[in-house]
Amino acid sequence: MLTLPRIVDRPEVPYFALKRTVTLPFEAEIPGIMATLRSCLHARNVVPTGPVFFKHNLVAMPLIDMEFGVPVERLMPAEGDFVSGILPSGRYAEVTYLGPYDDLMEVNGLLIMWAREHGHSFDARPERSGEWFANRAEIYHTDPEDDKGSASSRTTVSIKLKDANS
Repeated sequence: MLTLPRIVDRPEVPYFALKRTVTLPFEAEIPGIMATLRSCLHARNVVPTGPVFFKHNLVAMPLIDMEFGVPVERLMPAEGDFVSGILPSGRYAEVTYLGPYDDLMEVNGLLIMWAREHGHSFDARPERSGEWFANRAEIYHTDPEDDKGSASSRTTVSIKLKDANS
């Protein structure tokens, strides 16, 4: 099941994440990535303030530079492969999908096509090695580790749009 695509306003949100470059498909890497992220959060006594998200920074199919993260109350010190930052405020094209994670590539494609057909431009730019996004994320309302992508998995695909003055 897929909601109708929509445009939403999102506030800025501090986050903490583990940065990785992955090759599609990367499902087998998710348990290790999430365990590393959760271990670091636990060691720092940090409780996430929202659901897990996978942020696609640079997409150069089949490679994706990603951040596997969670919203947090405030910026945190980052080290090594861990990063801390602010998810930018602004207008976002979004769609929410109820179903297995295997379909998320298609859901991303449908949202991108819908946005372009409706005259929306993403806050993105071409790079030599792919396309960079200010914030392109899959937000996992059901935990990707516990849920394993069942038919009841709920995921929002959210891509920041260019600001009106950009």
